[in-house]
Amino acid sequence: MYGLTAVGGSIGTTVGAATAPLQFFTGNFITLAIGFFVLAIVAALLGARGVAGLSMEIAKWLVLIFLVLAVVSLVL
Repeated sequence: MYGLTAVGGSIGTTVGAATAPLQFFTGNFITLAIGFFVLAIVAALLGARGVAGLSMEIAKWLVLIFLVLAVVSLVL
């Protein structure tokens, strides 16, 4: 896993095996879409139709964003 560097501490202080910058936005749209899709399936099986519908809408938009960014990155 990623290690975190101590902010404000000594320069050599690390936690974990490797250090990497903290990333709040990694761009894993397809992973998020699959997660929301699984959430929608489980919610539908349990009878929570509102949660299932909302999760499917979110998954649909994340897949669309993933496809647009994939095409843009292939063109550029």
